[in-house]
Amino acid sequence: MAGIKDVAAEAGVSVATVSRVLNDHPSVSPASRARVLAAVSALGYRPNAVARSLRTDQTRTLGLVISDVLNPYFTSLARAVEEEARTLGYSVIIGNADERPELQDHHVRTLLDRRIDGLLVSPTDRGSPLILDAVRAATPLVFVDRWIPGVEVPVVRSDGRAAVRDLVAHLLRIGHRRLAIIAGPATTTTGSERVDAFRTALAEHGVALPDAYIGQGDFQAESGRRAAERFLDLPEPPDAVFAADNLMALGALDAIRARGLNVPDDIALAAFDDIPWFVHTDPPITAIAQPTDELGRAAVRALAERIAGRVPPSVTLPARLVVRRSCGALSPPAARRPDSSERAPSERAPSERAPAERGPSAPGPSAPNPSVRTRRSDP
Repeated sequence: MAGIKDVAAEAGVSVATVSRVLNDHPSVSPASRARVLAAVSALGYRPNAVARSLRTDQTRTLGLVISDVLNPYFTSLARAVEEEARTLGYSVIIGNADERPELQDHHVRTLLDRRIDGLLVSPTDRGSPLILDAVRAATPLVFVDRWIPGVEVPVVRSDGRAAVRDLVAHLLRIGHRRLAIIAGPATTTTGSERVDAFRTALAEHGVALPDAYIGQGDFQAESGRRAAERFLDLPEPPDAVFAADNLMALGALDAIRARGLNVPDDIALAAFDDIPWFVHTDPPITAIAQPTDELGRAAVRALAERIAGRVPPSVTLPARLVVRRSCGALSPPAARRPDSSERAPSERAPSERAPAERGPSAPGPSAPNPSVRTRRSDP
């Protein structure tokens, strides 16, 4: 295998000149640069990355620790990170935490031991000691999608609150009143934020979110199935379920179908995190879409700034509602305020309500769901 001395001899220049060309130093003349590059190509020379890292104290390698590689959202995010990193001249080593804090810390430790130049992390919880140690050691670090509150690290994420408001307005507009959520882990910022956004959006319409209508999940499909089964076993099941990520939505869909129920005729279903094959399910699933590609690329650019010694600002991009047929209507929520006949009973003045609607707006025995109850009892 050819070495740097062979390239220098072939090009008729010094080893130092070859080194300057390979490191893109501006002091080399165009003619010498052309001869060196021609010699590199002719000899098939490949620089020793390990030796170069020892000289420059850089490996041109980034680490990415994602929460769950099986989640299509994180798969797309990783792809965007890798593409942007390659554009900037970096390679990426990926670690899958599988939503387990101890596995996350294992990957962080391994990546730091490999002398990566910077680290992107989507934290699985709010208190990883290893991540906090990396911050104190001034390791170039950027949080992506999730973050650890109180830690001074740039965060690149989406803001789904407006999209959740649009979803709640859409569900209420088309007649759903008993709305439930399958939440992610409260130990993650995205898990708690999406529940808070859902509760706040309901409250803006005068609708309560009872504890019975909050299912605890872990961002994986099996937890979505279990939460949906518990909802369907309630004396008064919800007529719409919002899953706080795509895998939990698929688990919920399995549970609904296993009961012989139909989406959306018996129960509506929506998800946070749109994925390409949601359009191919039957029915296609209404979802909140995050700008995954833009998030991944922005995270890499922010990390490159950190590596260069600068402090980039955090980046927040808006998510958006994509309405499909799983909630029972194709049109997005209207911008105008609905008139009294369209609004939820709790939104109307007492004089506008029918006698049966003048009770509390929270779900109760006064608002049965005959279609769900009847279908659930079918053989």
